[in-house]
Amino acid sequence: MLSENKFSTIKDILREMNTVDIAQTISEADPENQVKIFRLLPKDSSAEVFSYLDSDTQETVINSITNVEVHNLVEDMFIDDAVDFLEEVPANVVTRVLAQTSRETRDTINKFLRYPEDSAGSIMTVEMAAFQETSTVDEAIDELRRTAQDKESIETCYCLDKSRKLVGSLPLRKLIVARPDKVLSDIMYDDDQLICVNTLDDQETVAEIVRKYDLLSVPVVDNEHRLVGIITIDDIVDVIQEENTEDFEKMALLLPSEDDYLKTGVFRLTKNRIVWLLILMVSATFTGRIITSFEDKLAVYTALTACIPMLMDTGGNAGNQVSTLVIRGLALGSIKPKDYFKILWKEIRVAVMCGLILAAANFARMFLLSKIPFFQTETNISVFLVVCLAMVGAVIVAKTIGCSLPILAKLLHLDPALMAGPMITTIVDALTLLIYFGIATVFITKGILVP
Repeated sequence: MLSENKFSTIKDILREMNTVDIAQTISEADPENQVKIFRLLPKDSSAEVFSYLDSDTQETVINSITNVEVHNLVEDMFIDDAVDFLEEVPANVVTRVLAQTSRETRDTINKFLRYPEDSAGSIMTVEMAAFQETSTVDEAIDELRRTAQDKESIETCYCLDKSRKLVGSLPLRKLIVARPDKVLSDIMYDDDQLICVNTLDDQETVAEIVRKYDLLSVPVVDNEHRLVGIITIDDIVDVIQEENTEDFEKMALLLPSEDDYLKTGVFRLTKNRIVWLLILMVSATFTGRIITSFEDKLAVYTALTACIPMLMDTGGNAGNQVSTLVIRGLALGSIKPKDYFKILWKEIRVAVMCGLILAAANFARMFLLSKIPFFQTETNISVFLVVCLAMVGAVIVAKTIGCSLPILAKLLHLDPALMAGPMITTIVDALTLLIYFGIATVFITKGILVP
C-alpha cells in the first residue's frame, strides 16, 4: 500500500489497530518505511506508539522528522516514557530533543535523569491524580474531568496537605460512589494504611512492594514525604522483567548486560563472560589436584575412574536443584535467612531419600551392565558399593551446599543468584571427589576393595 501511495487506506487501518501492534509493525518495517508509517498516525496516538518502539526505531524516527514534529511528539509523551527514550539514545539525539522541548518539560526531564539509575525516581511519572485533602468529592471529580486525559493513571487518587505532603490515597471507585459534599480527608485511606516508596529506593524493592500489596500504582515521595510522582504497573512489569533477566544472567555467572543479545557486540559478550570463566577455570585446579593425589590408586583400581563423571554430574545437578529453589524463594521473600536451619533439615532428609534411591538404581544399573558382554564393565561388588556410598554422600553434601551458599550470600549482602549453576557445580565437584576417594581409601585400607 505504501508503494501504491494508498495513504488514506493505511490511515484507516492504523485507526483500528492497537498501539502496541502498530509499534511492532513499524519496528518490523524497512527503515525507509518506518517514518512513512509513523507520519500517517493520528496525532493523538503517535506519542503512545512512539513509546512502544524499540530504541533503534525511535532514533530512526527522531532523526527523520522536523524539529517542530520532535517538539510536538515529546510534549505529548508521558514524562517517564520520554525519560526512558532519552536514556537509550546517543547523546547527540538527547541534545537535539531537549533543545526542542519547552523549558518546563526540559527541567522535568533533567530532574528525572539526575536520579540514580534503577531507582524509584528514575522510573516514576508525574502525571498523576492528586488533590488537596480539604477538597470535596464534587470538586475532585470536576478537576478529574478536566485533567484526566493528561494523567497516566487515575485508578488511585492521592490526597495532599498544604505542603504537598502525602497524607492519604483514594481509589477512584470510592471517590465516584461517595456523596458529592464529602471532604476527601473523611473518606481517604489515611497514614496507617498508606503505602509509598522513596525516590531513592531501588526499583526491585518497589516491584516487591507492588507485588506484595497488589497495587496498580505506588506513590513516590521525597525525604520530606512530599508527593513527587507515581510508578504505574506497566513500569513495574518492565522492572520485573529486567530483574528476572539479570538474575538469570547472574545464575549463569554472566555479567549483566542492558542490551538485547543481538544488539550486544562480540567484545562486550566476551567481557561479560570471561571473568567468571577464568575464575572457574582456576578453581578447577583443586579438582585436578584431588584426582592427581589419588592417581596411583586409580592406576590400580581402574574401575573407579569410569564412575567419576557420573558422580560429579549427579552431585552438581542435586546442588543446582535446591539452589534454584532457595534463590527464587529469597527473591520472592518466601524464604528468609532466619529459615536456614529449617531449610537445611528439610534438604538433608530429601537428600538422604534421593541419595538412597539413586544409589539403589545405580547399583542395579552397574550390576546389569556387568552381565552384558558389550559393555565389559567391572563386576567387583565392592566397586559398586564404593560408588553407591559416594553417591549418597555426594547428594547430601550437594544439597547442603546448594541451600547454604545462597543464604550466606544474602547475609553478606551479595546477590544470591551468584551462588548457582557453575559456582555450585565447581564446589560440589571437588567435594564429591573428596567423598569418593575417601570412601575408596577406607575400603582399600580395610581390604574390602581389591584390584
